[in-house]
Formats: sequence, structure tokens, C-alpha cells
Amino acid sequence: MIKGLRNIQPYIPGSQPQKANMIKLNTNENAYGPSPTVQMALKDFGVSELRKYSSLNQVDLRRVLAKNLDIPADQIVIGNGSDDILSMAFLAFFNSKEPVLFPDLTYGFYKVWADLYHISYQEVPLNNQFEIETTDYLGENGGIVIANPNAPTGLFKSLAEIEEIIQANQDVVVIIDEAYVNFGGETAIPLLEKYDNLFITRTFSKDAALAGLRVGYGIGSPLLIGVINAVKNSVNPYNVDSIAEKAATAAVESWDYYAENCQKIMATRDWFGGELANLGFEVLPSATNFILTKPVGIDAALLFAYLQEDHIYVRYFPTVERIKDYLRISIGTREEMETVLAVIKEALR
Repeated sequence: MIKGLRNIQPYIPGSQPQKANMIKLNTNENAYGPSPTVQMALKDFGVSELRKYSSLNQVDLRRVLAKNLDIPADQIVIGNGSDDILSMAFLAFFNSKEPVLFPDLTYGFYKVWADLYHISYQEVPLNNQFEIETTDYLGENGGIVIANPNAPTGLFKSLAEIEEIIQANQDVVVIIDEAYVNFGGETAIPLLEKYDNLFITRTFSKDAALAGLRVGYGIGSPLLIGVINAVKNSVNPYNVDSIAEKAATAAVESWDYYAENCQKIMATRDWFGGELANLGFEVLPSATNFILTKPVGIDAALLFAYLQEDHIYVRYFPTVERIKDYLRISIGTREEMETVLAVIKEALR
């Protein structure tokens, strides 16, 4: 027997099938491609630059983000996807004896990081409507993590409710994961000037259609940014490669393109959710680029398999008791969702 090996249950991401003519709606990727500005930036990238290490502090990317979000550039930290930022945040901010709080039904990586870094945590049950109860987060704790909008439910809390939680927990860090905020959520950025304990994480994988690039960022007070930068420079100071920084910078510079696409996705989401509701399906109100729905007239497992036979891939959580009868369906283009709806109607016959 080998001593000292770590025993941990890893995060299980959605599958990445490689089939022709498939409709892939299982990992909440953006239905539309990167902007023409991003494509041009990649085309013009000087390959000879790859002989050098990438930037340590991503000055250009932080500058355009600061302008776009109307915040100081020194309150932004860049990472290799928001997973990288969140992982470093767990290491940087959660080091007390009290448990870190996060919902029982949320992004599955939170629990994995807590286990990996030996952080005490408590999963707080959502209510019967899959909502986060503000009062559950007002007691003693070692920190709080809330995805807003939440995944896989798609629901979001108002800024007033988020502020109540942050205000009541000023002795610990409150992380608000805003991976889906640009699909109908409400950002906590206006609260940054009031609370030093607020840390916001975001990703380029969803709204900016750059999931394959792996870029994310965190926003916080100078105090929190100083601590997380110390962790970053202790683990992987060159955590964002040069190509990724160049393309992400171009994405921010062409944000009107992405804002328009987010509106398209939201419109398609609302139409598709309404059509499922007309079939009798239970559909949770979503502020994301996906919906969580409980089929009626067919078992979720059977519908999942039926869709997959037609090369339509959605997400099914058979081991998660509270949503084992639900499917999470990412929102594709209107044409793709019309096809999905037609196949669902076939399955109900």
C-alpha cells in the first residue's frame, strides 16, 4: 500500500461528445461563436511571442474590463477560467474553523474544492421552490459562496437580498459567482464600494463564447485582490496564456456583439420554456442560458435517452435526489431549439 495518497471525489463535468450533426446542449456553452474581433486577434497573433512567458498581471485585459465595468483595474484579477479564480479564492479566503456555507444544489465544484483544501463547509438546503433563503446565511460561518444566478436551477436573487447577506457577514468573505449574470441576473458590482468582504467571480465561457479558451476573472476590494494575488503567485503566476489574454481582450473590446447575442439567447430561452410549459412540463424561471425542467408524460431518464438517440445532448442528474426527475437544457439557436422541441413532442406520442 502506498501512503499519503489523496482520496477525493472529483467534480464530474458534462460529457464532451464528438459527433457530427449533433445538438450539444449539456454544458451551457454559448450558442453563437466568438466575435469577428476575436477571430481577427487570433489571426494576427504573433506566434513568435509564444517563446516568452505570458503576462504576470494581464494589464491590457484588466484595463478594458475596468472600462467596460466601470471599476478600477487594480480591483480585478485574471485566471485560467473562473474555476481557477474560485479555486484560488477558496485557498485565499476560507481559513477559519467555522464552516463555509453554500447551497445544497449549486455548482458542484464548491464541495470538491472544500474537500480538496480541507475547508469545513455546510451545504444549505434550497427551499421547496429551489430558492436560496436569505435567513439561512445570517448566522455564524467561515464564509459564503452563492452562484447568482444559481446553477443548475437558473434562479437568481435580487441585489437587495444579496446585500442583506453581505452586510450581515462583514467579518468573512462572501463570494458571488456571476457566471450567468448577463443572461438576466443582477450584478453585485454596485456593492463593491460599500463592502470590503465582497468578491465577485465571472467567466468568459458563457456570455463571451470562449469556453475553450479558459479565461475568468475576480473582482474585489484591494484587500481581497492583494490576498488572492499572493496565492496566485504562490501557485501559478503565469496562469493565463498569451493567446487567451489576447482573445479575451478582443472580446471585451467588441462587447456590443456579445450583448446582442445574450439578448437572442434570452429570447429563445423564454420562448422554449413557454413551449415546454404548454406541454405540461414544469419549467423553473431562468436567468441563465439554460433551463431546468421536469418532463410530464415521460420519465426524465427516458427523454434523456430519446434525445441522445437523435444526437441531442442535454444534462441529466440521476444521482442528485432533488433533481433526478429533471433535465437541464442549454439554450442553443432558435433553429436548434425548434428541432429539440419537435423531438420532445415525438417522444411524448
